Amino acid sequence: MYMLSKHCQLHQIAYPDEVTTMTEIRYNPLLRDWTMVASNRHKRPNLPKTNCPFCPGSGKVPDDYEVLAYDNDFPALSQNPPTPDDVATNLYHVQPYGKCEVILYSKEHTTSLPQLPVAHIRKLVDLWAERFQALSENPRHKYVFIFENRGPEVGVTMPHPHGQIYAYPYVPQKLRVELESFALHREETGHCLMCDINAEEQRIGIRMLDETEHFLAYIPFFTDYPYGAFISAKRHVGTMTEFTDEERTDLARILKRVTSGMDELFHREFPYMMAIHQSPVNQDGDAPDFHFHIEFYPPLQTETRLKYLASSETGAWAPCNPMAVEQTAPVLKAAIQTRKEANQHVDPLV
Repeated sequence: MYMLSKHCQLHQIAYPDEVTTMTEIRYNPLLRDWTMVASNRHKRPNLPKTNCPFCPGSGKVPDDYEVLAYDNDFPALSQNPPTPDDVATNLYHVQPYGKCEVILYSKEHTTSLPQLPVAHIRKLVDLWAERFQALSENPRHKYVFIFENRGPEVGVTMPHPHGQIYAYPYVPQKLRVELESFALHREETGHCLMCDINAEEQRIGIRMLDETEHFLAYIPFFTDYPYGAFISAKRHVGTMTEFTDEERTDLARILKRVTSGMDELFHREFPYMMAIHQSPVNQDGDAPDFHFHIEFYPPLQTETRLKYLASSETGAWAPCNPMAVEQTAPVLKAAIQTRKEANQHVDPLV
């Protein structure tokens, strides 16, 4: 278990041994990608009403903390995995390695990301960067993926606000496609693809949500979610470990603005999947061209209506957005502005 002290230093905390169960990764030759198998995850608690393991006093976490990281109790990837199932063949490959961590946003059981002060979110950004750096130092890790699932609509089983980090022993397919697109665009134009996307969204304007000194927020032209916001760094950097002190604080600021606006939109806790896209790690040769950005996948179309991934989207990977983002972006932008003005009375860093 790891936590940031009040001076933002990382400390290891003793954690009781857990019984290991089957975790492995199976190769899919059709897609040239991998599927994680985690037979232990069906044992996870499901929205417990009492005895939250993430709250102080549970015996699982310190009695006091600000932000905290520790090894996932029910990991899909393991650094000390049991022997894989005896099912591998020349066609079907198995590898058992990886790392899963839980990131607790605060000790408060009901305080979610948009409710935290910017100064506190900055500590979360620092912890993300610390863990990204530490996990990238293991040469067997190839991609360090930081993410959050928020709300029961996206399958959250623990209500205490938290995110996760997966360190994969491979680069997942979606990120491989993005890397290939970055490389192709650079070859064809001499430009960074995300820099050009940023410039295009700023030029057109209608899909813009917010802007700070170092970051842009918009719902891009191509997203398949009605409120699928992006947050993108203005400066061309691949990972948050490259951010300056000012950029880290600014990332905390725009994260609070965008997620607060989402909650304002329908006057309820807004469910989403938040995915932080960064450069892969431990790659052979030159570092691949990549541009740091965050993608949100919120399933709500309206206050009560969800967007589902049906056969075309799941079976053919042919996404369909049920609403034009030129209509949804101005609505979310107004909600962000409303909540930003309210938050500025209590949090001057907003």
